[in-house]
Amino acid sequence: MAVDSAALKNLLVEEAGGILRITLNRPEKRNALSVELMTELTQVIDDVGADHSNRVVILAAEGPAFSAGHDLREMLERDIQEYRRTFDVCVQLMRAIQRIAQPVIAEVSGIATAAGCQLVATCDLAVAADTAKFATPGVKIGLFCTTPMVALTRAIGRKRAMQMLLTGDFIDATTAQDWGLINAAVPAGQLRGATQTLAEKIVQAASSVVELGKAAFYAQIDLDQAAAYTYAKEVMSTNAATEDAQEGMSAFVNKRQPKWTR
Repeated sequence: MAVDSAALKNLLVEEAGGILRITLNRPEKRNALSVELMTELTQVIDDVGADHSNRVVILAAEGPAFSAGHDLREMLERDIQEYRRTFDVCVQLMRAIQRIAQPVIAEVSGIATAAGCQLVATCDLAVAADTAKFATPGVKIGLFCTTPMVALTRAIGRKRAMQMLLTGDFIDATTAQDWGLINAAVPAGQLRGATQTLAEKIVQAASSVVELGKAAFYAQIDLDQAAAYTYAKEVMSTNAATEDAQEGMSAFVNKRQPKWTR
C-alpha cells in the first residue's frame, strides 16, 4: 500500500511481509483521539482495505498510553453539532476497523481508557503488555462512556461492562484477558514479538479465506442462532467451492504445503 507518510501528522506507518504496522504518534497527548487523528487513521485503514497488498494490520502506540480516549480539549464549550461530528468520526473509525477485510490487532503497551478502550475492544484481536490497564472512566467526569459501551459490551458481556462503565475503575491486563477484552497479556519486553508472531500466523493462511471469514464473523454475530446457522451454512458452502479451499483440503489430504491464489 502506498502511504504518504510525510502527510501523516499523528501516525507512523511501516510495511513488511504483508503486515502493516500503524502507530499512534501523539505520545505527548497520551495518544488522545483528536478528530484529526481519527480522520487520518480511518483514511489509512480504508486504504488498507482497498489495496489488499497487506494481509494483517497491527495498531500500536508510542509512549506510556495506548490511548487516553477523546481529546477533552476538543470537548469544551462546543455546541451539540460539534459533539455529534466528533462522535460520528469516532463511529466511522470503529466501523472501518471491522469493515476492512484484513484482521486488525491492537498492540497495547500502556493504558487504554474511554475511547481508547473502545478502540481495543473494536479491534479483531488484541495483545497487551502485562502492565497495561483498561478503563471507561467517563462517569467520573460527567460524560458517560456511551459509545465505548457499544464495543465493550460486545467484547466482555453485560455485567462486566456495566462494572467498568459505572465505576470507571481500571482493570489490569490479566483481568482483561480473563474477561475477553484482550487475547493475551505478555511481559512488556515481549509485546512486539508476540503481536508480530500472531500476525505472521494469520499471514500464512489464504488471504481470500481470512477475508471471507472476518466478514462472516461480523455478519452473523448479532443474528439469532437459527439465522446465524442459515447464513453461515451458505457462506461455508460457497467457501468450499473456491479454488483456495479445494487446494487447502487437497494439500491436507496429500500431506503437502498448500499454494494459495493470494
